[in-house]
Parts: sequence; structure tokens; C-alpha cells
Amino acid sequence: MSRINPAPWLTIVICYEHPLNERIRTLLRLEDLFDKVAFFSARDEAIEHHSALVTLFEILDVTSRADMKSELLQELERQKQALETMRKSPDISEGALNEVLSNIQAASHSMLNMAGKIGEHMREDEWLMSIKQRMGIPGGACEFDLPSYHYWLHLDPILRRNDLNEWVAPMLPLEEAFSIVLNLLRCSGKTFPHIARHGVFQQMGSARVAHMLCLKVDEGLPCVPEISANKYALNIRFVISGSRQKTKIYDDDVKFELTYCNL
Repeated sequence: MSRINPAPWLTIVICYEHPLNERIRTLLRLEDLFDKVAFFSARDEAIEHHSALVTLFEILDVTSRADMKSELLQELERQKQALETMRKSPDISEGALNEVLSNIQAASHSMLNMAGKIGEHMREDEWLMSIKQRMGIPGGACEFDLPSYHYWLHLDPILRRNDLNEWVAPMLPLEEAFSIVLNLLRCSGKTFPHIARHGVFQQMGSARVAHMLCLKVDEGLPCVPEISANKYALNIRFVISGSRQKTKIYDDDVKFELTYCNL
């Protein structure tokens, strides 16, 4: 979810991205985690660097599947082949196409040069893994449980940041690869305006070939979309935000834009 520039008939909008398969769901989670690592690592406070390390451990968990690297490489190759077929189209800028293909080639090369499993350099670090294990326990990273980690948090912020950058650096080719895939996915979409009558919208079979939905709605509305989709139907209902009672559907009509994204 993000705030974006307004659509023609809206003021400020929020974009809700809804993945329609596990592969895209994983890439969106990784994007969010890498953004958080970059944000917290750039700060100076010990608690912010603690948050950066916690997020790095989450990346390790998300990337624990052995086939993630090969899947990303295959997806980059698929996109490369698909883009090559568009070279003769008069609607395609050859310069822009060559730039994207060059980025894909560079990302694939970097992924191929990644040694071992994603995050293996961290998994082989006994000190880091002892911290990760303790963090799995509620309150387990207290100073009396991990005095060496407590000492690290009291180092100069520059030294801590250097360590964080060193730990994340071997995984940056992964970020480069999935960023290209997600960018191509987002740029592929066709957008349509819709109205949810009394907060409810349904469309039959519309999400059958999509990999992700992007829904844009005026941020001033006191409601959020709940999306469910399968190959048979797309259902969206706008529910009142922050309600402590039973989920209540927003009763007014809601204008929104819906983009069907497909790789």
C-alpha cells in the first residue's frame, strides 16, 4: 500500500496492491523488507539498527527456499525473451527497450555470481545466528541474554552501519532482480475506472490472467478495500476503517481505479 499521485478524478489516492499468486506475494514481501532495511540502516540510533537487523533476519526466512534464485533467473529470462519479440513494434522506443534488456542482463549476471544460497554468509555466522535464535523468543534480545549484542549496539553508529551494509551487500543482486520483475509487472497493467455500489463490487472472471491487482482509491474516504479473487470472480468490498465492531461495509458508492497487472 502506498500514497501516489492523484488519478484524474481523485485528489490524493492510496494504492492497494493485491498479489494473485504466491510468487508475486513473496516478491512484494521482499520489496517491503529491503526498503525497511535501507531506511533503518541509514539512521544512527541503536534501536533503529536493531530494527534493521531484525528485518534482515526476516529476509533470511523469506528467502529460505532453495529454488528462489533459480526462479528469479528463469523469470528474468522469460521477460528478456518477451521483450525481444517487441523490438520491431513501432510503438516501442528502441532506446528504452535496450536499457531494460541491459538491466535484465546485468541483474542475471549478478544473480549467477551470487555464491551459494541466498543469505548463506549470514547463516554461517555463529554470532548472528545466536542473535537470530534469541530474537525468536519474546524479549529474548535483552542485554542480559545477549551481552555481546548489547555491546555491538553501543558501538559508533558508523561501525554498526558498516556491519549492516556488509551483511546486506551479498543479497543486493536479489533486490536488483526482483525490482526489475516488479517494475515490469506494474508497468504492464491496464487501468479501468469503476464504482462500488454501496461499497460492493463484483466482476466475473476478470482476474483470471492477472498476477496482481492495483486498486487506487481516494485517501479521504473512511474505508479500505477487502479484495478476494480467483479465476472465476473478483470481489471487492469497502469496509469502514478502524471499526472496533463487527466488519461494516461502507454504505456509499465508492469510485476507484483498478489495474490488472500481468507478466
